[in-house]
Amino acid sequence: MMKSTHLERLLLAACLLININAFSQSATGWPHAITEAERNHIERVGFAPLESRGIETPPPYDNIRTAAEWEEVEALTISWTSFPCIQKQIVAGAQTECLVIVFADDPSEAESYLTGNSCGGPLNLENVQIVETEYNTIWIRDYGANTVYGNWNDDRVLVDWIYNRPRPEDDAIPDVLAETMGIDLYSTTAEPTDLMNTGGNWMSDGFGTAFASELVLDENDGGSTWWTDFPNHSEAEIDGIISDFHGTETFIKMPTLPFDGIHHIDMHMKLLDESTLLVAEYPEGVADGPQIDANMEYVLSNFTTRWGTPFDVVRIPSPPEQGGGGGYPDENGWYLTYTNSVFVNNTLLLPTYYTEYDTTALRIYSELLPGYNVVGIDCDNNGQAIISQSGAIHCITHTVGVEDPLMISHLPLPDTENSDTPYTVESYISHRSGIETATVHWSASPGGPWNFISMNPLAGSTSDWTADIPAQAEGTTVYYYIEAEASSGKVGTRPMPAPAGWWSFDVGAITSVAENNGGVHFPAAFPNPASAITCVPLEMDTSSEGTLSLYNAWGQRVDVLHQGQFPAGNSKYFFHAQPHAAGAYVILLELNGKGIWSQRIMIQ
Repeated sequence: MMKSTHLERLLLAACLLININAFSQSATGWPHAITEAERNHIERVGFAPLESRGIETPPPYDNIRTAAEWEEVEALTISWTSFPCIQKQIVAGAQTECLVIVFADDPSEAESYLTGNSCGGPLNLENVQIVETEYNTIWIRDYGANTVYGNWNDDRVLVDWIYNRPRPEDDAIPDVLAETMGIDLYSTTAEPTDLMNTGGNWMSDGFGTAFASELVLDENDGGSTWWTDFPNHSEAEIDGIISDFHGTETFIKMPTLPFDGIHHIDMHMKLLDESTLLVAEYPEGVADGPQIDANMEYVLSNFTTRWGTPFDVVRIPSPPEQGGGGGYPDENGWYLTYTNSVFVNNTLLLPTYYTEYDTTALRIYSELLPGYNVVGIDCDNNGQAIISQSGAIHCITHTVGVEDPLMISHLPLPDTENSDTPYTVESYISHRSGIETATVHWSASPGGPWNFISMNPLAGSTSDWTADIPAQAEGTTVYYYIEAEASSGKVGTRPMPAPAGWWSFDVGAITSVAENNGGVHFPAAFPNPASAITCVPLEMDTSSEGTLSLYNAWGQRVDVLHQGQFPAGNSKYFFHAQPHAAGAYVILLELNGKGIWSQRIMIQ
């Protein structure tokens, strides 16, 4: 249960906030970013930031981890305001999957709309809990708390950061949620573990790897803004705090994007599972496309999945804003995104905009997540253009993981030429009560009938399980899923919607990637102009010794990207443009002291 001081802090916070109730009532329509109007309002009315929330020390467990978004969800939360039709569709899509907690400053108004005829007709509120409380805005993803397990998959707690907005009632919502659900709340609000961050700039794979933009570095560098002083930490100290509160071992941070004003990674990427990154794509050279491409190349070249394999990156086209005055973000168009979606157990809620691009997005999600109920919610039309405020479905929802997750983690089998020997399925399976049985179900048809094979734990392990699918004839597509039963009797599957959801692989000849033309191919570095991490690709038919360098306009070498052996095939090298002065530069490739290949790049 909560510490005795928690309720006292809530009461103190309530007293502090009474004087700014007018601020709360007028602020609910404000966008993600702090506008000049909001700043003027705050400076005129004032606000009382919450200095202390929850338990201000790290969770007292040795083996903690942060839940991934595709894991089992007990509750989805929203703050009722500004876009009721969109929020009603969220409630409708989520209430059959989990409890929906609706924070409302006027519960009767929220209930009336949800049960009324507007926007799809009346909803049954049997699995909906409306909690009366105050808040400032709709962006609960950013000010909400994340689910963390204290002993790997037990001892569930909530972890909250310092919110990077002067919106004190938003900042208190994690306390209200913790009190509502009876869960301990831990907060990074006290030195030396004070940390500022937002939920939209955070993604976890559930196994100790997390992603963010470098916004988390910028807002913890000891600087200040017009409303607060930032915590003062080195990157190593930030990594340590994240490790202490979230169990994160690898914290991947990517440069912010030039046209994304809020710098939250959920606007351009999403982890679909432990090995798949869904990433926004723009036409070549457009908007944030070059920097996104460079960031992804950086991730692929320096980090791997929990199995030590490269991440699978799937691109999903981002649409331009439609209509007059629209266009892509570099043309002042809205930041339309299909990665700003949310998992709610067997359902995925997806922002949609207009048919030309929606059909492609829906197809990509459906192909990547077979069996999931993919629900599109219009975020651009019918007077509900929430995307104009730099956010969509993920930004206005948050989730709380279940108390006792049954974890099933598996690296999907690739296509194979093997039609002679069995296909080994390995899986990590864990529950706080232990695992009683595990089974692989497989079929040559997505609709079954399903065969099953009992899995066995590997020698010396209670969580690593294996089984062999029999060899199949060339031309066969094998569909399969994993089911497990915990000692407590709880049963789970992965993919979660199985048997409607499954993994698959093809048996037969695999087409090899075509060879390049031979010699040396020196593709253009990107992004160009460069301002942060920049990728320099290189393709060679044979390995060679040499040096790859960056020279300024006066012919001075200012950076050595690589010196030594260049391997045959495709390779990528990186430099960070930020330390270099703005201007024209040349990238030089020298091999064996002879040939020189060069290209120009601008640093801004």
